[in-house]
Amino acid sequence: MSPSPTPVPSRALGRSGLTVGALGLGCMSISTVYGPGDETEGIATIHRAVERGVTLFDTADIYGLTTNEELVGKALAPYRDRIVLATKFGIVFRPGDTFPRGTNGRPEYVHQACDASLQRLGTDHIDLYYQHRADSEVPIEETVGAMAELVAAGKVRHLGLSEASVDTIRRAAATHPIAALQSEWSLWSRDLEDEIVGVCRELGIGIVPYSPLGRGMLAGAVSSADDLHDTDFRRGNPRFQGEALSQNLQLVDEVRAVAAGRGATPAQVALAWVLARGDDVVPIPGTKRVRYLDDNLGALDVELTDDDLRRLDALQPAGARYEDMTWVDRTTRPSE
Repeated sequence: MSPSPTPVPSRALGRSGLTVGALGLGCMSISTVYGPGDETEGIATIHRAVERGVTLFDTADIYGLTTNEELVGKALAPYRDRIVLATKFGIVFRPGDTFPRGTNGRPEYVHQACDASLQRLGTDHIDLYYQHRADSEVPIEETVGAMAELVAAGKVRHLGLSEASVDTIRRAAATHPIAALQSEWSLWSRDLEDEIVGVCRELGIGIVPYSPLGRGMLAGAVSSADDLHDTDFRRGNPRFQGEALSQNLQLVDEVRAVAAGRGATPAQVALAWVLARGDDVVPIPGTKRVRYLDDNLGALDVELTDDDLRRLDALQPAGARYEDMTWVDRTTRPSE
């Protein structure tokens, strides 16, 4: 008989009082960002995650242009009292865009977006509500003030930010307690470590890394752009193109070598590295396949040595995270 899977241990997100499983599930890829979605397999993956002890499930109103929230809400309805449901607002399409580049942090929009998400999710409250990207034209105090009104109304339990600057984080936390910052953090996205991790810990804010597998690259799932569907977002990502891709494949070879020494998969090593960043860190690897979910959860069994960590820490990715880096580390204008 094979051993039982390792239970998902709990971690506290900063000093917010919100406790979740150490690995969550990012649900974005169940929709169409990385090629066509598969609703049946996606729902099966969500159900398997609940079965395995995952408690934090992450979506956003922009994923699948609202359809991801509907799918996630339907899949989690039978387990609503057992899980922590997180969603986001603030990214909007602008006329003529093929990719969402607009932001809206106006107080009236905050309320509208929340009500719409509650309806799509089929729930009366959101456990963790993030501003997906800061609106540079709206003071963060106004946006978070409106989010605080949602907490007072019982529609939201905890507040979060995503890809916010140090200034935005500090001003937001001065307006209302912030439970979590969701930003990209992995072996090939380390800029968060320069200042933001320290500020979050100073303020008691938990950290929820998205794309902890480098959008699949660190799992060894991509060897060329030809591996990606024509509609896959990653085709336009600088790290998946030209010389940057070649250098990043060498980085993946190093992850594979460490994995071989631990009897693990590359994905498990990459996740174990993120988990080792601190007990206030809860990565949300995304997948739409049950087999990848089970593989990811195997990271909980991987113990990296000090030598492993030094070897991994030395890796340097090539290429920018996004073609337009103004899309991250965002600051809002001062409050008047």
